[in-house]
Amino acid sequence: MEKIYDLIIIGADAGGLTAGIYAGRKKLNALILSKKEGGQSILTDTIENFPGFDLIAGKDLIAKIRAQAEKFGVSVKEGEEVESISQNNGNFTIKTKTGEFEAKSVIIATGKNPIRLGIPGEKEFENKGVSFCSICDAPLFGGKDVAIIGSGNSGLESATDLLEYANKIYVLEYGDEIKGDESTQEKLKKTGKVEFIVNAESQEIKGGAFVEKIIYKDRKTDEQKELAVGGVFVNIGWLPASAFLKGFLEMNPHGEIIINQKTNETSVKGVFGAGDVTDVKYKQSVIAASEGAKASLSAYDYLNGKN
Repeated sequence: MEKIYDLIIIGADAGGLTAGIYAGRKKLNALILSKKEGGQSILTDTIENFPGFDLIAGKDLIAKIRAQAEKFGVSVKEGEEVESISQNNGNFTIKTKTGEFEAKSVIIATGKNPIRLGIPGEKEFENKGVSFCSICDAPLFGGKDVAIIGSGNSGLESATDLLEYANKIYVLEYGDEIKGDESTQEKLKKTGKVEFIVNAESQEIKGGAFVEKIIYKDRKTDEQKELAVGGVFVNIGWLPASAFLKGFLEMNPHGEIIINQKTNETSVKGVFGAGDVTDVKYKQSVIAASEGAKASLSAYDYLNGKN
């Protein structure tokens, strides 16, 4: 470990890469570290709500933002899973599975990871009918029957997002009652398009080129059943990618990094957060990008004050 960077950005999704653009424009000696480029964005086959693009694949959007960051001289190192951050003599040491890096300031933009079902077909049909983001992908399922795995408010929100597009919506709940806001449940029932199924243990997703059916077990009767659907939305939760920060900075009970909403600085001076890994209210690519820009500008101000 020889080189000391002005700024190290952890995460190469919209937030981290946009932070890189702003760092490069400010002539900071910056580096982006990421386990894998794209994060949550590459789980989205088509994005229709990012300014400047009527329709773009998540991976293509990320490639464009990365190219822009690299144009300004910022390097991206993939395959670098961060294990810990520590502070030494005013600088920060970032330890990955392959080595160590040192920087005067840090931006954490690691996003969230979906909790997966872990059943056959889930991984195989990702971006081929299996989705983790109804806001992102609902328009792709116009006229189709779809299944939502998991109720709770997130599942109910997914059903609401899909109402305008899907033909029929099944909400499968593992427990014996539907969870989430009761008034929302009633509104969904009144549409005639939403069917709630309780005691449903999802077992397998099947199809050809795309999803065609989901197999589940009735936990009360042990009977195996199937639903013919063209899409499956997994809504059993998301976890902030923040485990490596435990004990280093302040997080809320959900594992989100607590930031100053004006400056994006965390409880550790010189360390900033951006995007879905933080306690920012809304979780969207365009918001993560703007938060990355804010964090980078704040890091620049911090470095100027420090120098």
